[in-house]
Amino acid sequence: MSRTARWRLGLGASAVLLATAALPAPAHAEDVTDYAITVDPSATGPKIDKTMYGVFFEDINRAADGGLYAELVQNRSFEYSTADNASYTPLTAWTVSGTARVVDDSGRLNDRNRAYLSLAAGSSVTNAGYNTGVAVRDGEKYDFSVWARAEAGSTLTVTLQDAGGPLADARRIAVKKSGWTRYKATFTATRTSTAGRLTVAADAATALDMVSLFPRDTYKHEPNGLRKDLAEKIAALRPGFVRFPGGCLVNTGSMQDYSEGSGWQRKRSYQWKDTIGPVETRATNANFWGYNQSYGLGYYEYFRFAEDIGAMPLPVVPALVTGCGQNKAVVDDALLKRHIQDTLDLIEFANGPATSEWGRKRAEMGHPEPFHLTHIEVGNEENLPHEFFARFQQFRAAVKAKYPSVQVISNSGPDDAGATFDTAWKLNRDAEVDMVDEHYYNSPQWFLQHNDRYDSYDRSGPKVFLGEYASQGNAFKNGLAEAAFMTGLERNADVVKLASYAPLLANEDYVQWSPDMVWFNNHASWNSANYEVQKLFMTNVGDRVVPSTATGTPSLSGPITGAVGLSTWNTGAAYDDVKVTAADGGTLFGDDFSGDASRWTHTGTGSWTVRDGSYVQTDDTAENTMVQAGDPSWHDYDLHVKATKKSGKEGFLVAFGVKDTGNYYWWNLGGWNNTQSAVEQATDGGKSTLLAKAGSVETGRAYDIDIKVRGRQVTLYLDGKEWGSFTDDKPAEPFRQVVTRDAKTGELIVKVVNAQSAAARTSVDLGGARVASTAKVTTLAAAPEAVNTETATAVAPKTSTFTQVAGKFTYTFPANSVTFLRIKQK
Repeated sequence: MSRTARWRLGLGASAVLLATAALPAPAHAEDVTDYAITVDPSATGPKIDKTMYGVFFEDINRAADGGLYAELVQNRSFEYSTADNASYTPLTAWTVSGTARVVDDSGRLNDRNRAYLSLAAGSSVTNAGYNTGVAVRDGEKYDFSVWARAEAGSTLTVTLQDAGGPLADARRIAVKKSGWTRYKATFTATRTSTAGRLTVAADAATALDMVSLFPRDTYKHEPNGLRKDLAEKIAALRPGFVRFPGGCLVNTGSMQDYSEGSGWQRKRSYQWKDTIGPVETRATNANFWGYNQSYGLGYYEYFRFAEDIGAMPLPVVPALVTGCGQNKAVVDDALLKRHIQDTLDLIEFANGPATSEWGRKRAEMGHPEPFHLTHIEVGNEENLPHEFFARFQQFRAAVKAKYPSVQVISNSGPDDAGATFDTAWKLNRDAEVDMVDEHYYNSPQWFLQHNDRYDSYDRSGPKVFLGEYASQGNAFKNGLAEAAFMTGLERNADVVKLASYAPLLANEDYVQWSPDMVWFNNHASWNSANYEVQKLFMTNVGDRVVPSTATGTPSLSGPITGAVGLSTWNTGAAYDDVKVTAADGGTLFGDDFSGDASRWTHTGTGSWTVRDGSYVQTDDTAENTMVQAGDPSWHDYDLHVKATKKSGKEGFLVAFGVKDTGNYYWWNLGGWNNTQSAVEQATDGGKSTLLAKAGSVETGRAYDIDIKVRGRQVTLYLDGKEWGSFTDDKPAEPFRQVVTRDAKTGELIVKVVNAQSAAARTSVDLGGARVASTAKVTTLAAAPEAVNTETATAVAPKTSTFTQVAGKFTYTFPANSVTFLRIKQK
């Protein structure tokens, strides 16, 4: 995935937004809901590749262990460590009765599985599983296995129970004397439970490792299979590709291997060779998102899953420039060459014959046929474009020299605009890179505004892979905004070749990032509203765009209005001499803090006090400590603030155009760990960046900050010098459409998004196409705030037929809806 946890909350996206007033709220719906769609079936639009839409899997939110990977035992090999999470011990998720200790010595199972459990005679250990426990269903089979050794032999008693008693008949396993051996047993659940516990007891001293319990009924393959309901939800999308394994976990941490030479480095970037072979020999790792990765779900399983669902595998490998807040270029030529060779070996693992070194390893794992790898991505959201690109070129040269048909994908950094983005794109264009991966997480308003983003891209330049995007929420309004944007992706299918929403999965009890496409716990899963939108588009793509146009919605606009505010983020700061002056020179507000702060309203976190003639926020661990003052109706004014950083990680946040706690602009000086300054806009709580530059703030230095607001134009000054300006005047169009053709079925697919509270009565002109009178209709319609949950599905597709299709016809698209009409051509 991408960025720091702070960015995950929406503070690092980039955009241009219009105030909420841009969406019409008419008294009479007929004034704004008449639209016209005109289709030109004689014109040839861009071809849409079968791989247009795919999925991006990253092990975030426990998406792998405790998620898609079907293993029911948490910390099965006793490898949890404070390197993974400060709260972890080797016995996290285990409870000991009697005497047991985790040992790291020469008696281990193998060098890469460093720890094991020494269980004393008459003792037992019990595993708590994930979420509320080990989930089992009445009548289903569960396969238990364990690696064990006992110097004098022992008998293990393995039980599965919850607070109500046994969940299956106990199993007894005789452990022999002759070293480490894998033992197996099968349970058949006698009732359903979501709170099971697996207990292993020994009657004599026994060493244990890799304590495992898998449902027999996994997706396609067992053992070491995938959780069926999650895999089936992904397969139901019919994705054209699977991008894996990340994300931040690919390009952060040490680039060293897991070996004695590196000191068994735990905080490593994801490296594919760690994840293949027998599961008991795979390395463990500290996941970037704050937990342990067992690598039971590894590269072989990713390739096999992609094959099972008919998707193109698209792996991502580290570029030796870290990202996601680390921003370090690794300078080690030998290490770089090793990673380049690892990448070549990966292609051989995927595509090489069973007689090759790495193809043989694939065959030994059970897949002698190649996986047909055609695309590989190097790096993820690097914030150092020059350093990244220098290394990327070496990867690309090596791959092209040995595998000229494999496309090597670059990226444009963590945002959709700004200096890093522009620099990265220039480097990619100049080098004639095949494809560039763009990522952005913006507000719904941004997606409504930027349907035309790719209209102006160079048709002869690198193609775009939109590898990560989402609109910062799982309500239906988010899905609507994403759907509106996706019509623009399809219209520009000659430029945008691949696109995937992100992240894919989230375990509701282990969330590092939200929103997510599919939510789950240990026994159930459910589709978000965003999933339903993605599925509708992904299963109704078509193979060519049919050019079409549509009329727009009259938009309302006016000056930027709002009060003013002060805030901090992980920083202590002092503010003074706040002045708000009207355009005519009149004073609207002034506070030199010679008295109290009664004119300010505290709406955020943190601790504010008036001290020594300044307004001081002292908690340098608090995030968004907003205080605000003034009138939400203010417009056309100048704001002056004097600010001094006292302590902490970042700088200042000076707000303007403040309407409420979820709608405002602020100038974020020294954000992103004091590496960048930006103007961001919050709309209904979701943030997007309007303007960004590199820069930091000094501790103890007083800065003069001035913001000039005129109409919808804003100019910013730092210490009397102009820092930048922007005009926020792009309309947010709620009515979007695209038309594609499905050659296989002979249908025109008319796709319409109506992201507003009024129905859209629309005339449709098919440009003389001869069509059947009946269309198959699929509609997603719900309240904007509707959210799907485990127990309630507010957003789900409804199918119907429309029997009044003709060369010209009228259709009323419901309020807040996505509608697909499949119209048969004669």
